[in-house]
Amino acid sequence: MLKNLYALKKDFSERGIFLSFSGPFSQELMVEIGSTLRQKMKLEEASKSTVLRVFSMVVENAQNIIHYSAEESYGIITVGRGDDHYFVLSGNMVENEKVERLRGKLTKLKKMDKNQLKAYYKERRKKGPDESSKGGGLGFIEMARKSSRPIDFHFKKIDEKVSFFSVSIVI
Repeated sequence: MLKNLYALKKDFSERGIFLSFSGPFSQELMVEIGSTLRQKMKLEEASKSTVLRVFSMVVENAQNIIHYSAEESYGIITVGRGDDHYFVLSGNMVENEKVERLRGKLTKLKKMDKNQLKAYYKERRKKGPDESSKGGGLGFIEMARKSSRPIDFHFKKIDEKVSFFSVSIVI
């Protein structure tokens, strides 16, 4: 492992990744990640609105991990910069019985344009969260609205009980 650490650093660098955390998420950790993001993006002269959008996407993804991970708030979030954009990637284990419901929600969002997303957000806000929701039920809609490209996602079946759920947001 130790001998491969440089290869990991080099891989991150080549992919534009400047922040990655894998482990248990907490509110305290989010404060520290926010501070780190602000410092890094300030050095890159990112606008305040861009910093806020990236951080809000990190928070939304972390909240999904905290509320829905099949591994007690355990997951991974990665932030980086591509040619002309920032990206936030996240992943965590989810129970297989939840995969199709999640896939349906995300597929629906992926097909919507910005105006449709705005209208859907307002509609869902009035309705309130689903019974199965541990938050406001608006997280993925908010991610899709703030993303400059359609939200991307993937499920990798690990075994009969869980799958690894990955999400990509481009800002």
